[in-house]
Amino acid sequence: GQFILAGNIIVRQRGTEFHPGDNVGCGKDHTLFALKDGVVQFSVKGLKKRRVVTIVPAAE
Repeated sequence: GQFILAGNIIVRQRGTEFHPGDNVGCGKDHTLFALKDGVVQFSVKGLKKRRVVTIVPAAE
């Protein structure tokens, strides 16, 4: 995925179309944002096939 800095917005959405994974925060309007610098990854998890956004932290 693409490199992102902490605090940057990843997805703006109505409802939880994408769910927050590791190192991703969720605002009260369901906006997903990065909690750490790193690379964005989208994946599908679970029986309900939820789309999850995670951040793989950059090596410090």
